[in-house]
Amino acid sequence: MTTEKTLQRIGPPGASRGLARLLALIYGLTIANLYYCQPLLPRMAESYPSVGNLVTAGQLGYALGLVLIVPLGDIVRRRRLVCVLLLVEVVALAATATASTVTVLLAAGTVIGLTSASVVNVLVAYAATVAADHERGRVIATVLTGGLTGVLLSRTIAGLAAEALGWRGVFWAAAAVTLLLSLVTSAIMAPSAPETSISYTRQLRDTANLFLTEPVLRQRSLIGCCVFASFGVFWATVAFLLAGPPYEYGEAQIGLFALFGAVGTLAARVAGTAADRGRQHSSTGLLLALGVAAFAVLSAGAGELAWLIAGLVAMNVAISGTQLLNLSVVYGLVETARSRVAAAYMTCYTLGGVLGSATGTIAYRLGGWTAVCALGAALMATALATWARSDRTPRTPRRGGRRSRGDLARR
Repeated sequence: MTTEKTLQRIGPPGASRGLARLLALIYGLTIANLYYCQPLLPRMAESYPSVGNLVTAGQLGYALGLVLIVPLGDIVRRRRLVCVLLLVEVVALAATATASTVTVLLAAGTVIGLTSASVVNVLVAYAATVAADHERGRVIATVLTGGLTGVLLSRTIAGLAAEALGWRGVFWAAAAVTLLLSLVTSAIMAPSAPETSISYTRQLRDTANLFLTEPVLRQRSLIGCCVFASFGVFWATVAFLLAGPPYEYGEAQIGLFALFGAVGTLAARVAGTAADRGRQHSSTGLLLALGVAAFAVLSAGAGELAWLIAGLVAMNVAISGTQLLNLSVVYGLVETARSRVAAAYMTCYTLGGVLGSATGTIAYRLGGWTAVCALGAALMATALATWARSDRTPRTPRRGGRRSRGDLARR
């Protein structure tokens, strides 16, 4: 089904905004499933002492989904793939709610990570495909805003819901919502044919080859890796800061603190407009410079809440805006390989988050909050240096196959 027919499913001209908002809602609620467990771990640990590995299991599943499942988005019907994955996630959420052993919890957590990664990245690739060239940045911005909001609010929602429903009730509710999402997805996604006809093995091989042959993809992947690593550095350690003096916050207060981060997601819309106007390069540089400055502001937040909030908002503006600009660039590289592009880029992005969480904890243990902010600023500065070395020359998207010399011009 063509782009025009896809958009007509939602309504008249301009109604593609309705499709983008629905995709954003699905993205946000799906990715939230991966993060609900984090504020619930202390309560879950009362029954399962080793449940702390659940977060790691989810991250492992997320990485597996990016590598093994997301590339399928180019060679199978996306609507069918997303719906099947959502139904599998329903089963995994129900298994979590009824788990009698920690082994079941960890297995279900891995599946939740795998399906969440696959669904949300296939959705972004689908949104990039159905959007017209002049509005692709805005559409992707809308969808990403839903995802970022889901990540930031999931901890708060889970913590508050657990007070009324218990931790098992949270996962039952998530299973019910995800089942509903599968029905909504089936209704709004067009039953379009696969973008290319190659084998699964060839698809995986081409994903790796795409990363090796596309310098712009490698540059933007490194920028994304560093930016998300700084995100991981902050969120892996800020709870320790807030739990100690002078704040001495409880779990509920720490969860509510995450709400301030939601303000930063508004940057995605502004970045989307910049992307549609061809200003990806300059806008990326400004946002990365803001990210470096944000960690300088955060360093003053060790004793002043106002500085901590201001730094958090600035950091999230830089991270969410850069992520949108990165995706708007890489999705424009090869028109018939957007799922492969997503798999390559998001694998690097996710590994950055894992690296940031691990190194952030070490930095806090060795040097406290000052060391954390120095590490975050260094990661942002590395991304800024990568951006400064990149060529800003625009390039025309290709449709796959062998590269011509003209394709080597970098954005």
